[in-house]
Amino acid sequence: MPASVCLSFIRVILCLTAVLAVSGDDVISPSNYTAPGAFPTSVYAQYYNSPTATSAQVQPVISDPVTHEMFPLWLTDPNNIPQNDTTDPHPLPPKASSSKILQQAIAQIQSIAKNPTFGNNTCARCQASLEIAKFVALAAPEEGSELAVQLCELFSYSSTCANTYSRLAIGNILTQVASLADVGGHDGQLLCYEFLGLCPLPPTSPLNLTGWFAKPKPNPLPPPKQPSGNRLKVLHISDFHIDARYATGAEANCTLGQCCRANAFNTQSPDSPLFPAPRFGAYSCDAPYALILSVLQAIPVVAGTEETGFAFTLFTGDMLTRDSDNQKSRAFTEYSEVVLYDLFKRLLGPGPVYATLGNHDSYNDDLAAPYTLEGELGKQFDWLYDHVSALWKHQHWLPEASIEMARLHYSAYMVKRADGLRVISLNTNLWYSANYFNYINSSQPDTSGILRFLTDELQDAEDAGDRVWIMGHVLSGWDGTNALLNPSNLSIHRVDRFSPHVIANIFWGHSHEDQMSIGPSVTPMTNLNSGFRVYEVDSSTFEILDAHTWQSSVNDYPSLDSQLEYGPTYSYEYNTRKTYGGNITWGDHDPLNATWWHMVTEQMEISSSLVQTFNTYQGKSSILTPPCTGDCIPAKICYIRSGSASIAQENCIQGYGSVQ
Repeated sequence: MPASVCLSFIRVILCLTAVLAVSGDDVISPSNYTAPGAFPTSVYAQYYNSPTATSAQVQPVISDPVTHEMFPLWLTDPNNIPQNDTTDPHPLPPKASSSKILQQAIAQIQSIAKNPTFGNNTCARCQASLEIAKFVALAAPEEGSELAVQLCELFSYSSTCANTYSRLAIGNILTQVASLADVGGHDGQLLCYEFLGLCPLPPTSPLNLTGWFAKPKPNPLPPPKQPSGNRLKVLHISDFHIDARYATGAEANCTLGQCCRANAFNTQSPDSPLFPAPRFGAYSCDAPYALILSVLQAIPVVAGTEETGFAFTLFTGDMLTRDSDNQKSRAFTEYSEVVLYDLFKRLLGPGPVYATLGNHDSYNDDLAAPYTLEGELGKQFDWLYDHVSALWKHQHWLPEASIEMARLHYSAYMVKRADGLRVISLNTNLWYSANYFNYINSSQPDTSGILRFLTDELQDAEDAGDRVWIMGHVLSGWDGTNALLNPSNLSIHRVDRFSPHVIANIFWGHSHEDQMSIGPSVTPMTNLNSGFRVYEVDSSTFEILDAHTWQSSVNDYPSLDSQLEYGPTYSYEYNTRKTYGGNITWGDHDPLNATWWHMVTEQMEISSSLVQTFNTYQGKSSILTPPCTGDCIPAKICYIRSGSASIAQENCIQGYGSVQ
C-alpha cells in the first residue's frame, strides 16, 4: 500500500479492516509514531468551540446513542464546572421502626461485648462513635450526611468536609453503610482501620471452602492444548481518565484540588500559573482530549494493525477523570462512557473491545452496592449497568446473552469467542477497599456474589474444556493495599482450583503502572508517562508468547504547544521476553506464564539490576520515577509473587508498591 494512502487521519481510519489472526512470521518490530500536532477536526461533526485552536481543548458535540440525547456544553465547560448535581437521585435507606431500632441496639451491644479490641484506645472510641452514627442512620437517615459533615469539621479530617460528605456527595452512602454494617464488630474495625487509621487491620477471616466448588480439581489434569503456531495480536489499554474539563494553560502544578483546571492555582502564585498546562497533558493531570486522540492514532500504526485490526482489545477500566464527587453526576459518567467507547470503535479497528468497569467509572466513585441490600438500595446502580451494557451492545462487542448477563451481574459477564476462548469480565469494585458497601458483612468473603458468579463460569469452562481469560480493574494482589483481605483470599483459592488448565491469563488495571499483567495507563497522573501494551497470543492455547510496550514522554509535551506540526510520540519501550528472560532457560516459543515469571523473580534475587529495570518500566520510563534500593528490592520481588492481598500483607515489606 503506498504511503500516501494513509497520510491523513481519516484515511487511517478507513484502512482498518477485519482480520483477527496473524501468522507466526508476522513479528512485531520496535517502531515509533509521532501524532499530528493539529487536532483531527473530522473526528466529530460538530463542536461547541473552534477545534483548530491551540489555546483550549476541543469541546465536541456528543450524542448518547442509548438515550438519543445531546450532552450540553455546561457538562464539560472547563470555565464553568458545575457544582453539586441536583438532578440525579441520591437514595437513602428506609427509616427504621422503633422495634427495629431496639433490635439493632441489642445486637450492637452484644457485638461490643464480644469484641476483644475494646478498651481505653482509639479503636474502641472509633467503633463506639460508629454505634451512635448507626442509630442516627436508622432513626433519622436524613440527618446522616449532616452528622458526617459536622464530625469531619470537628476533628479536622478534611478541608472540604461539606463537599465530600454532603448528601449530594457521599453523605447518603455513608448513611446507608452505617445503617447496615456491624459497626461494633468486624465491619466497624475494618472501617476504622481503612478510612481513619484508628484500629489495627483485622486478620484474614478463616475460610470455609466446604461446598464452594461443585467438583474437585481433576487429578490428573486434562492434557494441555497444543500450540497452533499462529499468533493473535491483542491490545491491552487501561486507565484513560479523560478530562473533558481540562483547561489548556491553567495551573498544572496546583496545590489544591484538580490541576489543569481553570480554577486551579498554586499558592505561591495564585494569579498566574507557575506551570501552564500543556495542550497534550501533564504529570499531575488527567488526560485531555488531545492526548486521548494521539494515543488512539498511534496504536494501530506502531502495532501494525492498520489493515488487520486487533483480534480483540482488553480495556481494564477507568474512563472518568478524578473530580471530587460534588463535581460529578450520572450524566458526566455517561458522557465519558459514550466518548471513549465511540473512539475505541472508530480508531482501533473491527475487533471487539472487552471492557470492565473501574472504580472511577461509577457515580459516586469506587462504589458498587450488593444486590442483597434492602429494597431499592440493592438496585441503586442499575442505571450504570443498564447504560454501559447498552453501549457494548450498540458497538456490537458482545452477544445478547453476555449483554443480559452484564445487566444482571454488576456489569460482569462471560463471552465465549468463536475461537474457543472465554473472556470473563468482573466488577472489582465489589472487593475494592475504597468501596464503602464492602464493609457491610465484611467478615464474609463474597457478600455480593461476584466470586460465586466467577466460580460457576470457571466450572462451566472446565466442563467444556475451554480456556479462560479473566479481566478486572482493581488488582487482587501485588502489595495488598487495594483489595480487601477476605475476598482476595477466596479469589486466590479460586485461581488455584482452576489453574493452569482453565485459567490462561488474568489482567488488571487501576495502579496506572506497568506491573506484569497490570496494564499501563494512558493518563499521566501521577508522575507517569502515557503507555499501552500489545500481546502476541497463541491462537489455540491462548497463552501469551510475547508482549510489547510503548510509552510517550510527558516531559516533552510543553515543547509541543503553539505549533500544529507535531503531537506526542509513542516510542517502543521494551519487549517483555527479551528484557526479563535473558538468563532464563526457556524455549523460544514457550509461554510467558506464571512459571516463567517466577523464574524472573529468581533472577531478580540474583541480580538486583533486573529489579531496577522493572522499577523503571513500572513508571513507564518517567523521569520522575524514584530508584529502587534497599528494602525496595525484596519488597518488589515479594509483590510480584503475591497473588492476593492477604499474602502480601502477611509476607511482604510494605511501602514500596507504587513509583508515583
